[in-house]
Amino acid sequence: PMTATITLDDVQAEVRAWLAQNWDPQRPLGEWWAMLAEAGWAFPHYPTEWSGRGLPPEAERIVAHEITAAGAYGPPRGIATMMVAPLLLERGTEQQKQDWLPGIVDGTTVWCQLFSEPDAGSDLAGLTTRAERDGDQWIVNGQKVWTSGAHYAQLAILVARTDATAAKHHGLTFFVIDMNQPGIEARPLVQMTGDAEFNEVFLTDAVLPADNLIGDINEGWGVTLRLLSYERNSLDPEADAGIHCQLDLARPADDYVSGRIDDGLQGFMPKGSESWAMLRDLLVDTDTITDPVIRQDAMRIYSWQQIARFTSLRANAQAEAGKVAGPEVSLGKLASTRAMRAWRDLTLRALGSQGMLNGPDGALDGRITQIGLSVSGMSIAGGTDEIQRNIIGEQVLGLPREPRAPTN
Repeated sequence: PMTATITLDDVQAEVRAWLAQNWDPQRPLGEWWAMLAEAGWAFPHYPTEWSGRGLPPEAERIVAHEITAAGAYGPPRGIATMMVAPLLLERGTEQQKQDWLPGIVDGTTVWCQLFSEPDAGSDLAGLTTRAERDGDQWIVNGQKVWTSGAHYAQLAILVARTDATAAKHHGLTFFVIDMNQPGIEARPLVQMTGDAEFNEVFLTDAVLPADNLIGDINEGWGVTLRLLSYERNSLDPEADAGIHCQLDLARPADDYVSGRIDDGLQGFMPKGSESWAMLRDLLVDTDTITDPVIRQDAMRIYSWQQIARFTSLRANAQAEAGKVAGPEVSLGKLASTRAMRAWRDLTLRALGSQGMLNGPDGALDGRITQIGLSVSGMSIAGGTDEIQRNIIGEQVLGLPREPRAPTN
């Protein structure tokens, strides 16, 4: 734990020494993640009793920087670590923490999020999936959609309606459900990239234990809002890419550092700094860097990426200080999506006809094309650009609220 005599410089020195002694590129990923968890370096800001070190939140960035500088692979990333674990630490029972946190910290349990429905996306409170109490269990029926990783996840967070007579925000309950059961069918949705990151999920008399709820019955809306507040971390332009992929824990960890993989990880968004390096190298390789218009557009993208990074740092600093997130989250997301759309347009312009090629014939084995096709989704994921602009317009600029349907 942090004490008056331990500084962040001490933390940096300690993790640097630990990495020098323990990082082995050929160590299996699962074993490496277990070592990070046991040493408390996977999530150093977690309490010591839950595989952390009790350090302040800013220590996480220092540790992450040292892991990257050492050429090592970072801890598990995804909705489990970004959203579920913080929620469990804040609102979970002791039994729930014991049951679910260890598998999150060492990456052995994959989670997904059963929220959106065909008729309830941005208006999540309009969902119709229902859960009915039956003795010591709940029976769930309904349909979810756009669920990342549902086809390989073991557990899911689920919001379902438990009181059809209550106003729509007040009749919801927040659950955890086992995905590996006959009553749940996940059907992958193939995207234009050829990948299938998302799923539609059908729940037909799916079962979950009575105590697999977080918070109180019919009070799930508040829990959901709290969970979504953690999503700000996943919008960091320097966050690890590939966070929704299913990784092979038996493979050498260095396979994921070096990119020697073909399981879909490469199709995800690169970090802001990585995307800039990719763009810079591409412009040099294609000899388009000599074009003054190309150079101007490239520097505009770099500026937008830096704006997104600084805005994200400001938002994280607010959160670390215990303050309610302000417009920084929305502004940062808009800056990130704008930068990546411009990145897509410029890389494909520099490639010319080669930008139409995928796989081994394409630039960087087709990764440029894959990313370009995926960029449009950034304007939807984590809250659409339109929603972000509504937040800024209404909460910051004081503009009239957009007309909305009745809440009940």
